[in-house]
Amino acid sequence: MRILLLLLLLNFSVFSQQSDSAFIRKIYNVALSEGHAYENLRSLCKDIGARLSGSAEAEMAVEWSKKLFESYGFDQVYLQPVMVPYWKRGTTEAGWIRTSDKLLHKVNLLALGGSIATDGTLEADVVEFKHLDELKKATRKQVENKIVFLNQPMNEQDIVTFKAYGGCYAIRGYGAVEASKLGAKGVIIRSIGMPVDGHPHTGMMNYVDSVKKIPAAAISTSDAEKLSALLKTQKAQFVMKLNCQDYGMVPSYNVIAELKGTVFPNRIITVGGHLDSWDTGEGAHDDGAGVMHSLEALRILKQLNYKPKHTLRVVFFMNEENGNQGGENYARWVKDKGEEHIAAIESDRGGFAPRGFHCDGPEDKLTFLKNLEPAMRPYELHIFEKGYGGVDISPLKKHFPGIPLFGFVPDSQRYFDFHHAPSDVFENVNKRELELGCAAIASLMYFIDQQF
Repeated sequence: MRILLLLLLLNFSVFSQQSDSAFIRKIYNVALSEGHAYENLRSLCKDIGARLSGSAEAEMAVEWSKKLFESYGFDQVYLQPVMVPYWKRGTTEAGWIRTSDKLLHKVNLLALGGSIATDGTLEADVVEFKHLDELKKATRKQVENKIVFLNQPMNEQDIVTFKAYGGCYAIRGYGAVEASKLGAKGVIIRSIGMPVDGHPHTGMMNYVDSVKKIPAAAISTSDAEKLSALLKTQKAQFVMKLNCQDYGMVPSYNVIAELKGTVFPNRIITVGGHLDSWDTGEGAHDDGAGVMHSLEALRILKQLNYKPKHTLRVVFFMNEENGNQGGENYARWVKDKGEEHIAAIESDRGGFAPRGFHCDGPEDKLTFLKNLEPAMRPYELHIFEKGYGGVDISPLKKHFPGIPLFGFVPDSQRYFDFHHAPSDVFENVNKRELELGCAAIASLMYFIDQQF
């Protein structure tokens, strides 16, 4: 009898694996031959454009997304209200290097997100530091009444470029505070981007109430190289004009769609990315690709007439770039509703070729992820390891202890060519790579729904 039972269990396991394999193949076939993601991304980028929280474009993106969700006939589509910060860079933004012979050399410059305005033209001698730690060790005499230039490049020897980004983030996040402590009039940073080119990269910076606010901007990596070389032979001044404005908190929304669970409708699997973007470029990779991954994954499952056991919920989060109010409010809201959340997936690393997933969660959930490797190996996914889930879904951990958060991992080598830069446009997203990412996320949703 025991032998018979073991044979039955073995046969069932083999059948289940074959059934999973066949369904995953169907997911990829639909994504690659009948996909909607690329055209939807084109419309988001070209018909709406860049979508900074609080802007008219962000408002239109919410309307656009809700209508798109409704067109697919999901079980439920709705908006979750959220208050978000509204910062605007203004109409005047320019910078120059003035050499010792008084000649002006224009640079490519963007105000950092959250910066104050310059109140006219700001001009001062430049002092260069190669690392934020160098600035922290400087004397007030070195810095006072000058414009600090933080020229720390991303480490090109880091294979995973997100590690290199993490190593540089502090110059953008805290450079203005540290410079102001020593009496600086302003700060400029080398853009946090991997290539040396003419595209400046913006991004969020921080102030603290106890330290005077000073204007902060990023110059392109090529301009940073030129300025650094110049300072080796002569003194120079930097001239900039920023017209940034802060309008406080304004109303916006997370956009949500669901396929209801047939067995456990009150147990939720969330998948999403952030609808907002910086106000340069079109937010194509960051994070237009991520929201399209998430929507298309749900659409594919619906097209295949898949009936999930748990409720599958797609969320287009608002305000990841400069506050994460969408993610924070979503986590509190679903907890207050008494929902049970069993897993969440986020895509926010661009629309490049998929490589796998990270898991931020208990060991048994990491084991689950690693066990998917044989089934996903034919689709060139090989990274199934412990790591970060994502900014938008991270607040869920505060309210649902032990929830596993899964972060989509694409190839990272080109992401920081476009991150927060004017070059983050639709034309720089590869159709096939985007579609493969949609299929990978739909596959993970399927496995979580089947095995949790």
